[in-house]
Amino acid sequence: MALPRVLLTKEPAPQTVPISQLPMKVYEAPLKTGPDSSSGLATAGYRTAKYLPPEWHQTNCELHHKAHIGCEQAERNQDESKELAEHTAAAAMRAQQDSTTALGLRLKDLHFWKSELQKEIEDLDEETRLLGEQKLRLERSLDATELCYAIANDNLQCRERRQPPDLVSDEVENELLKEAELIRSVQELLKRTLGQAVNQMRLNRDHKEVCEMDWSDKVETYNIDDKCGRYSNQSTNIQFHPTSMKYEESASTPETWAKFSHDNIYRAEREKLASISLRDLIDNILHDVSEDLRRQCAAVNEAFARYCEELNDAKHKLEHHLGKVLKEIGNQEANIAALKQAIKDKEAPLKVLQTRLYDRSFRPNVELCRDEAQFRLISEGEALMESIKSLKKKLLEAEESLRNLEDTRMDLEKDIAVKTNSIFIARQKCMTHRTHYPPVFRLAGYLQ
Repeated sequence: MALPRVLLTKEPAPQTVPISQLPMKVYEAPLKTGPDSSSGLATAGYRTAKYLPPEWHQTNCELHHKAHIGCEQAERNQDESKELAEHTAAAAMRAQQDSTTALGLRLKDLHFWKSELQKEIEDLDEETRLLGEQKLRLERSLDATELCYAIANDNLQCRERRQPPDLVSDEVENELLKEAELIRSVQELLKRTLGQAVNQMRLNRDHKEVCEMDWSDKVETYNIDDKCGRYSNQSTNIQFHPTSMKYEESASTPETWAKFSHDNIYRAEREKLASISLRDLIDNILHDVSEDLRRQCAAVNEAFARYCEELNDAKHKLEHHLGKVLKEIGNQEANIAALKQAIKDKEAPLKVLQTRLYDRSFRPNVELCRDEAQFRLISEGEALMESIKSLKKKLLEAEESLRNLEDTRMDLEKDIAVKTNSIFIARQKCMTHRTHYPPVFRLAGYLQ
């Protein structure tokens, strides 16, 4: 029988009722009570709850109506979304263009102050260079002593990396400490001799450094703003930074930013002064200083040479003893292997003996006799066990001796490594570095 079709057009929506609240028909199969009745078993599979056909049609109507309403709402939402997307895209493009224009104006300001700072840095550098040839000799000598102090200080620090027992306070350390103290005294003397002129040059350098730092910041800022101005929606290196959309509390204002660079330039202009001639005093001081430093350098080099010779001698002796210990370790390992083989060789005789005794324990009745053979077998077993015990005891002694030899070997190898490290520090680190010690003419303030 064909089911009736349900029409949805031009009809009012029916009053819908949830399926869970619809009445349910319960059909009960008739039961026979006679003795020959089988209706109970035949209708047992049809005793279920089912809906009526009108209820089925009503459920379909509800689903059709719900789908129609959902489609209308989706179409309205799509139209509104398209309009909103077009509006926001246009607003975002205008805001991005305004930001790009503002970055361009900022780049012009940065370029102006960067150029002014660069010019001031060049002027300060030229003014410092023109302070006088006599003060230049003092500066060169002071720079040379800085290298001397760096070498002496590096030697002391390198020697701190020696390992015990080589970490000792020896003649080399005493000479290095004397050298470092002499260099510091010389530097203080040179600084005092420079006096006001040197102090002014330091001020010039300080203000030049301030201008350089300001210039460096502006160069970095210029590069950052230039990179920001080149970003576009098609850039591949853009990403989300939600926390960046805020004003920094420590940020400056355009007025304070411009005033900062203006003040730096103004203070740098005031620090351009003339120099004072100290020719005669400089000649005497530099002559004595160069002679004292070179004399102490020679003393340190001689102490290093003696120290390396002692280290080499001690290392050779340790290597000689290490060779002996390694040979004994090899012999002892062979001895241990022989003892283990001897113990293993006793296994077969012991198995024979124990098998004989085991089999003889099954002799019947009076034949289970303590005869001479039984006594001899037991005596043989005791002798074998005593032999194995002696061999194992000797094996333990040999293994203990091998461990002692291994410990001695490790101690010797460790001490050799310590000596090798000390030699490496002395020759490769310290003495190689000392080859860069300034010559006398550089210590006297002359150019090469």
